[in-house]
Amino acid sequence: MSSGGQPASAVPDVEDGIQYWTTQPASYNGVLGGFGEGSLPRFDSLGSRQFLLYLLPSLCTVPSVIRPLQPVIPEHRIRALDVGAGVGRVTSDVLLHLVQDIVLLEPASNFVAEAYRRGTESENGSLKEDKSHGRWKGIQSKEKSVTFIKGTLQDFDPSQPLAASSMELLGRVGYEPTDDDVDSKFDVIWCQWCLGHLSDEDLVAFFMRCRAALRFPEQNVIIVKENVCENTEDGQPETIFDESDSSLTRSDLAWKNIFARAGLTLLHEQVQKGFPVGLYEVKMYALR
Repeated sequence: MSSGGQPASAVPDVEDGIQYWTTQPASYNGVLGGFGEGSLPRFDSLGSRQFLLYLLPSLCTVPSVIRPLQPVIPEHRIRALDVGAGVGRVTSDVLLHLVQDIVLLEPASNFVAEAYRRGTESENGSLKEDKSHGRWKGIQSKEKSVTFIKGTLQDFDPSQPLAASSMELLGRVGYEPTDDDVDSKFDVIWCQWCLGHLSDEDLVAFFMRCRAALRFPEQNVIIVKENVCENTEDGQPETIFDESDSSLTRSDLAWKNIFARAGLTLLHEQVQKGFPVGLYEVKMYALR
């Protein structure tokens, strides 16, 4: 998350990236690069919820100025995809507060195992809570669900989550549907602090698969929340390669060029506020 690296002359290596993350603690502190015990997780999750509610105010579950006076009751359960999900931080702190069913994808075995543990212990009531980590909303009551898949974004097709032989289904917690919904489409696709592990070509292909997996392509959203470096001095797109975890940090123009190549429309963008000094700027982009 901290700024650094050199202008990119290399592309991310999938296995190198996974190897790096498997050496990190399976905790908020591990997935957030040492910033998991301060104010950053709370600022991040609140900023994410507010951003999503601005785009989809119908997701608001309590009376407020953003909730429609006569909210339309959806005919289907609201479904989200959380990719590069780590230990399930965004799933538990953002998405479960707003949607019913989530598919969680994570390539690092230590992280996805920890996410599955937290989900399972939320379901059976044994998860130890503290000021930072609570039981996952709606899981023990079976009002909501999370499905856990181990796999890479490069191989993952959101329209057919288990189609690739490299995808491993760990299990599901919470609500169980009458009919299998694994191939159902999504209302929200959330991508945060993981897309730097994809080359430009892989990222364009991934975004195209994401758009094809939206339930209603003219209504649903793809959210990208990522570090952003500066454009070049002459105002051109910039990409910086970090050898430590084999990842790319892209500038605002670099991101927007990729969105355009993937045929996505930028609906809204916003800078995340409240993060410590010395980190890259973090931007949220809403797309469809």
